Amino acid sequence: QSKKARITEPRPKSHYAPPAQHSAENDTALHFKSSKQSRNKETRETHAFPPPLHQFNAFLTIFCLAGNRRFFCLFLFPASADLNDSQLSSHNVNFLRTPDLLLPSLTPFPSLQSFAMATSPSSPPPLRLLLPAISVLLLSCIFSSSESATVGVGSISRLLETQDRERAPPSVQVAAARGVLRRLLPSHSSSFDFRIVSKEQCGGESCFIISNHPNSAGPGTPEILISGATGVEMVAGLHWYLKNWCGAHLSWAKTGGDQLNSVPQPGYLPRVQDDGVLVQRPVPWNYYQNAVSSSYTFAWWDWKRWEKEIDWMALHGINLPLAFTGQEAIWQKVFQQKFNITKAGLDDFFGGPAFLAWSRMANLHGWGGPLPQSWLDQQLVMQKKILERMYELGMTPEIAISVFTTCPRFSVESNPKWCCTYLLDATDPLFVEIGRAFIEEQIEGVYLILYGRTSHIYNCDNFDENTPPVDDPEYISSLGAATFKGMQSGDSDAVWLMQGWLFAYDPFWKPPQMKALLHSVPLGRLVVLDLYAEVKPIWSISEQFYGVPYIWCMLHNFAGNVEMYGLLDSVASGPIEAHQSENSTMAMQHPLAVGVGMSMEGIEQNPIVYDLMSEMAFQHKKVDVKAWIDLYSTRRYGKSVPLVQDAWNILYHTVYNCTDGAYDKNRDVIVAFPDVDPSFISTSLESYQNNDKPTLRRSILQQDSGSYERPHIWYSPSEVISALELFIRCGDELSGSNTYRYDLVDLTRQALAKYANELFLKITKSYELKDFNGVALHSRKFVGLVEDLDSLLSCHEGFLLGPWLEDAKQLAMDEEQAKQFEWNARTQITMWYDNTDYEASLLRDYGNKYWSGLLRDYYGPRAAIYFKYLLESLENEHSFRLKDWRREWIKLTNEWQNSRGKFPVGSNGDAVYLSRRLYEKYLKNHSGGVAL
Repeated sequence: QSKKARITEPRPKSHYAPPAQHSAENDTALHFKSSKQSRNKETRETHAFPPPLHQFNAFLTIFCLAGNRRFFCLFLFPASADLNDSQLSSHNVNFLRTPDLLLPSLTPFPSLQSFAMATSPSSPPPLRLLLPAISVLLLSCIFSSSESATVGVGSISRLLETQDRERAPPSVQVAAARGVLRRLLPSHSSSFDFRIVSKEQCGGESCFIISNHPNSAGPGTPEILISGATGVEMVAGLHWYLKNWCGAHLSWAKTGGDQLNSVPQPGYLPRVQDDGVLVQRPVPWNYYQNAVSSSYTFAWWDWKRWEKEIDWMALHGINLPLAFTGQEAIWQKVFQQKFNITKAGLDDFFGGPAFLAWSRMANLHGWGGPLPQSWLDQQLVMQKKILERMYELGMTPEIAISVFTTCPRFSVESNPKWCCTYLLDATDPLFVEIGRAFIEEQIEGVYLILYGRTSHIYNCDNFDENTPPVDDPEYISSLGAATFKGMQSGDSDAVWLMQGWLFAYDPFWKPPQMKALLHSVPLGRLVVLDLYAEVKPIWSISEQFYGVPYIWCMLHNFAGNVEMYGLLDSVASGPIEAHQSENSTMAMQHPLAVGVGMSMEGIEQNPIVYDLMSEMAFQHKKVDVKAWIDLYSTRRYGKSVPLVQDAWNILYHTVYNCTDGAYDKNRDVIVAFPDVDPSFISTSLESYQNNDKPTLRRSILQQDSGSYERPHIWYSPSEVISALELFIRCGDELSGSNTYRYDLVDLTRQALAKYANELFLKITKSYELKDFNGVALHSRKFVGLVEDLDSLLSCHEGFLLGPWLEDAKQLAMDEEQAKQFEWNARTQITMWYDNTDYEASLLRDYGNKYWSGLLRDYYGPRAAIYFKYLLESLENEHSFRLKDWRREWIKLTNEWQNSRGKFPVGSNGDAVYLSRRLYEKYLKNHSGGVAL
């Protein structure tokens, strides 16, 4: 058991009620006992201390938990005990010596001797007063252990201390926490109180503490006190309370929003156990975002949307978010004022608003640009607001220094107008000079005007999907050293944070090359994101990144694709396995404990995955996913419904149990139509392993040209249709829940999308058999299904194209900008750049979306064109005219990207009715299901 945290997790079986107090045997709390009492051998180890401690008569012994290597306890000694700190440490004894220890009825103790004097039998307060005070040590953690600071945390301890010292004042953080509560639950703004506590009161780590408010006097007065080391901890504690005591659920607005109906009215909030609840972070950092999230999801956000996201971050315990907004304004100032680059030169380089992530990474340049000056100025103002709010909440925003990153991106003809950006060699002296100028401008132009400080953490990904020219370790080491020198020259406290995707993606990185890069920076000045750890953890095959601190991350989503997908078991166990593994660089008893994180490319999908992953920032042991799932559905819908719990258990073992290790990107035929001659496509039967039992996959897409990716399927579709049946049967009871309607639409979409893949295979099989009528019949059915699916998606605001386009236009200052921004928005989700009249870009459908409006206007017509050429081929008895199909498809794409038609921004239709009707129309007979 962890000696670090007390985590109380009430898990009632039905609707939420105030949880019963846990027994001592079930708690990970510290236990306090008289030295003369018998010790509970079933729950605690015993240890015989060597002389000379036995010669002293300690009147009270306070036992804490056993660690891996030592047994730690706290002794209170009488004044006559002539022991100093070093003597006690040599016997592995912990003692109170913190100057700001808070104990009711006791004064702070500046030293062990003063504590001993105050607590000796001859000195007040007497033992009978001391014992009640000892119980609150749960809330004012007191242990100071040589093992509590690991080598790993120690390697970044200087940075952590600097960040703690430079954090916003407590009053500012408390006010920010109150602001989150007011926006989340305004009816209860007076029901909660917040307080900043020191890390010493948290046991040396960051924590939050939930307790009954001592001044509660009924409605209108605070009922619950949330204490925390920072604003983030306080807000995360609020979420923990609402989740575990009130049965609430928080998610993005597009995925159903917040379920707060189960929260009792003010004056009736559930009380927690009398001694309160202390929850510590097992590792100091909770990281959030991906370098490309800024384009796939955040491209068109205004301050109102950013404010909601920062609230979401704080509620989910995020304290290390990326802060990429407004980078181009910094670049502009640096390059124009210090390096004589003209505005025209920068206009040719900066990409459009929807493609800035890849411009920053030098994947492409100029595409979708140039950037209007109003955009540059507007985004810099936005960045200052974002950073200010993050600092108010006690977060540590990570700065982007993308000027260092490199990587060519896919294109058809490698047109230098868009791709193949020239790169400055890292060993060139100018490289360091530019790096210093960029960081200094970030600090002086953005950070100092806010709080007079920076986070000291800088993101840089030199070799993201870009193989170095040579594999000489010395050369690679020189590049890494030069990169860090550029950071350090602008900030002497700089720490480089690097994505570890290159190690998962590129076989170039063998142990010598990895070590060369990782060891090119002093220990503690480089932190690696194990970016894809839920599927392909690098920590377990690299000797824990060869001694370099790292953050266990869940990537989960690529390109903001809409797909029900996840690895809940991996999420619930992976971070724990990492920091408890032998010689782990995350382990609390071993080196380099630094964090967990979420590194998805796009958000606002699969809320269950992010709900569980955010919990892992505070979990010290593996989560029982089966039990957690049952409570998830209760919280998400505000009530316990057995049928929907059964449905979620099916989903847990199917769509959320992807264990095949495949790189998951949504390549369903509807949203990623195969650009291939149908002669290359055939149907077959193939068995595959799912959960260690063989399952029959009815059909797969096969090709020998490598020109498209076949859809990824890792579960039995019929089982998911069974889950859909259960969901639909709960419609009358749950139709009023927005979270239910979102899940129902998403699950119906998932089932119909996989059915559409099978329909496509029937079409190609009929074509192979020269069955004109078969092709015509199934083609009509496919196009009709796309139209029906578009109608279903229109029933929920989380599946609409309209908001994406309207948000883009609303950031424009004039009609010309509105046209440019809308083109950016339409292009990012369809086909990117560098296509010819008859050859599609390799970056087509990468950011595909199941959005109402996009299916009806683009995906459906595209499929109809392909089917038209299939029928023409059969009717005229000639081969499929692939080039003509491509020419017409690319024409459709170009016209759609340049069109200006409007799409709804609000939902329309009855999700329960449409889901039931489409199940009856397409899936009931397909699955052997029942009429509903």
